[in-house]
Amino acid sequence: MTQPVSILLCALGGEGGGVLANWLIDVARLADYPAQATSIPGVAQRTGATTYYLEIYPIPRLQLGGQTPVLGLNPLPGRLDALVSSELLETARQIANGLASNDRTCVISSSSRALTTAEKMVMGDGRRDETSLLDVIAENSLRHHVMNMADICQEAGTLVSAVMLGAIAASGLLPFARAHYESVLAGPGSAAKASLRGFTLAFERVSKQREQTQFLDKLLAPSASILPSAPIDQSDLSDLSANFDSQSQVPQQVLDEFPSGMHSLLGLAYKRVHQYQSEAYAQLMLSRLRKLKQIETSASGASVNCPVTKETIRWLALWMAYDDIIQVAHLKSRANRWDRVSNEVKLQQGELLKIYDHFKPGVPELAAMLPMSWAQAVLKWDRNRIANGKDAWSMPIKLARHSVIGMLSLRFLSLLRVFRPFGHRYLTEQALIEEWLNGIANACALSSDLALEVARCGQLIKGYGSTNERGKENLLHILKTVCVPDASKSVAEQIAAVSQIRKAALQDEAGQLLDQALVLHGAPVRPVKAQPILWMKNPRLKSKN
Repeated sequence: MTQPVSILLCALGGEGGGVLANWLIDVARLADYPAQATSIPGVAQRTGATTYYLEIYPIPRLQLGGQTPVLGLNPLPGRLDALVSSELLETARQIANGLASNDRTCVISSSSRALTTAEKMVMGDGRRDETSLLDVIAENSLRHHVMNMADICQEAGTLVSAVMLGAIAASGLLPFARAHYESVLAGPGSAAKASLRGFTLAFERVSKQREQTQFLDKLLAPSASILPSAPIDQSDLSDLSANFDSQSQVPQQVLDEFPSGMHSLLGLAYKRVHQYQSEAYAQLMLSRLRKLKQIETSASGASVNCPVTKETIRWLALWMAYDDIIQVAHLKSRANRWDRVSNEVKLQQGELLKIYDHFKPGVPELAAMLPMSWAQAVLKWDRNRIANGKDAWSMPIKLARHSVIGMLSLRFLSLLRVFRPFGHRYLTEQALIEEWLNGIANACALSSDLALEVARCGQLIKGYGSTNERGKENLLHILKTVCVPDASKSVAEQIAAVSQIRKAALQDEAGQLLDQALVLHGAPVRPVKAQPILWMKNPRLKSKN
């Protein structure tokens, strides 16, 4: 019996998954084929996707003799003909649900990623390995087409729904002509033209992949019994950061002082720190790196590539360019941000765009810009408030970035960077940075590998607010209890201890795994921080009185 073609569409919020489902239904009806679609809503904050299930009967109504096929409402495991997804991890997640099979399913997926909430919450690098995700697609599909749909959307100026429609049309899954698909996209206005551009780019990309597959099939047919899958476009998976030329921002004489292998990273770090504060601040970073490089090269058995200095560059630049109110205001008031938002919302000629920025600075954020003595007094006042059962003080602010007053306010805050070196936060951060660099230098005298692990501990400094404070406390504890030279342990044991404890600190924000790793390697656990005991009144007793 002829079975309907089953298609599962997976799209994130705002990507037009429902529009894509309606387009496919309109194409089927235009060609006079029976079709049915159902949707399953997803959830917010990138913990899932909204899925749309379609069944299209591959015989036109004219040939059915008045009969109407019965179509299903939900996909069956292993019985899916096509899995179409706009995000790589979402594709793998649907495959993990058992919906796809390597003897039936055609998988069409984007190679681009939208990080999940779980990936963002990890203290370290919580991103999933893309190579393993691509392997999952290849192993669980009859054929597959993977492309960077985000790049195609940006090139065409449209949403991913039009790109996915073009990929489906070129895949040969459905018995419809290209004109049927284009007719549902046609219409007046620039939005329809952009959708057609995205459709065409995806159609050509998948058609090219199918041609390559058919050519390989002819070559391998006499000796191969299993048809190869469509090749993945490796150009879509290239590292875009490799095209970023940051060396032009660094004086050539500075680059000549360091090995060529770290020029790109050094250029990026120099540009970031220079933009953050000033030329003098960037020179401070360079002087720190020069000093560390000299220590590393003078150590016995040192490598000419200076791996310790190279690893330090990454985390030193990020730490020196810490986030504060001044930096946030600078980023929000830049001209390219207005252009980016205008492109994202598809701002048309004659339309009005309003952007509101919300701030909620607390005492720590305001004290960061004050002199040391003033900041300590203000922080003490806030700690006393919290100890007395009151909430931490904060000041909600709503600025209209599109207005003159809102823009001037942001620009005024960004201009306060000249006073940053005199603030409490700046002085505190620089002292902690020097302590970390001294720990790296001391480890260099013992072993370059140990110094490399101490340098990697700079990864613990990330985020803002309480997350940033916990990271600095963990780093200081590791520097004072684990990274110090220990005559009772071999160098290899110290290297392993620093590495394992650093990884444990990045695995959970509460620090339970960190404490377990400290005990395992004979180091003291972190001291317990005193917390105020708050007494709450029972409202029921109050009502009785």
